[in-house]
Amino acid sequence: MTAAAGRLRRLKAPSALPGFGIAFGYTLVYLGLIVLLPLGVLIARASGIGISSLLAIALEPRVAAALRTSFGISLAAAVIDVVFGGLVAWVLSRYRFPGRNLLDAFVDLPFALPTAVAGISFAALYSTNGWLGGPLAALGIKVAFTPLGILVALVFVGLPFVVRTVEPLIGELERELEEASATLGASRLQTVWRVLIPPLVPALLTGMALAFARAVGEYGSVIFIAGNLPYVSEIAPLLIVVKLEEYDYAGAICIAAIMLAISFVILLAINLIQAWSRRRFGGV
Repeated sequence: MTAAAGRLRRLKAPSALPGFGIAFGYTLVYLGLIVLLPLGVLIARASGIGISSLLAIALEPRVAAALRTSFGISLAAAVIDVVFGGLVAWVLSRYRFPGRNLLDAFVDLPFALPTAVAGISFAALYSTNGWLGGPLAALGIKVAFTPLGILVALVFVGLPFVVRTVEPLIGELERELEEASATLGASRLQTVWRVLIPPLVPALLTGMALAFARAVGEYGSVIFIAGNLPYVSEIAPLLIVVKLEEYDYAGAICIAAIMLAISFVILLAINLIQAWSRRRFGGV
């Protein structure tokens, strides 16, 4: 009876935040003005153009190539970020070494660095006469002004999202689980796959979704290293800008609406997989 009374008192205790009604109202206003209203206007303008026009623009060879470049390379960059971002998060969470704080600060650099600065730096570094581009060109690998250059830029901007999403959960993993696994005769690889990875799967998928979302809309760091060749290394955001400069507002709206629809479907699929992984593996 005492425990039940204590729980009841805690439920009735005033919250440090405003009440549900006020907080919920602020939430709806914020989401409505910042997120839903602009997207609603875009959808309304696109619906006014017509489904047939949307399909016709989406099937244009140049538009289709730009969409494949943007979404295909963004997805590849997000997968790479999951692998290497998870490793970076593991090192920062589990080890103490000289220069760790400096490395930890470098992880957040893409958040603060202007994207145009990153793009110019990559273009100079990976060009055929750059520090890295020259040796790679001698091996027959061209990075700057190719789709590979886009991949490098998108991996750079998406890596912090994976690291900062996974790092706190790694810190909460109990080391006793690893010791118990080793005691039972499991190898290090078995411990990683069967003990460490499953609880981190939801966080890894969240980081992947964030990195993918950032990569799809990335513009500044890409245009300087991509080369922007139609049908080869032209991204969809750049094509929207090209349409606007040509006063083809209907074309720009259609491409933006198509990107919105594809992004929503992909992110919804990732969230469904994430929800399934939580039920299947559990969280930390």
